[in-house]
Amino acid sequence: MDCRVHFFDDAYAPVELTAGATLSEHLDVGNSPLLFGCRTGICGTCLVRVEGELPPPSEEERELVEMLAPGDPQARLACQLRLVGDVRVGPHPEAG
Repeated sequence: MDCRVHFFDDAYAPVELTAGATLSEHLDVGNSPLLFGCRTGICGTCLVRVEGELPPPSEEERELVEMLAPGDPQARLACQLRLVGDVRVGPHPEAG
């Protein structure tokens, strides 16, 4: 099954990715407004605002997101987010 990734910034075309893919494995500066640093979920540079079908975050992701964007249910780490359905994403205002 393919998942469609739309961006809040209309300057970037939607991207089709396979379900289960992580955003950081397939997005770069050419096709996305998102930044990725460590790609392991410890630096927080890939903090995004996301809408759509999402799996629950891992305990580690949840802890870091709560520190970076407390109380924001749309905040996730793009490097940790495995796609299960269509989403809409963009950089989070609190992103490093």
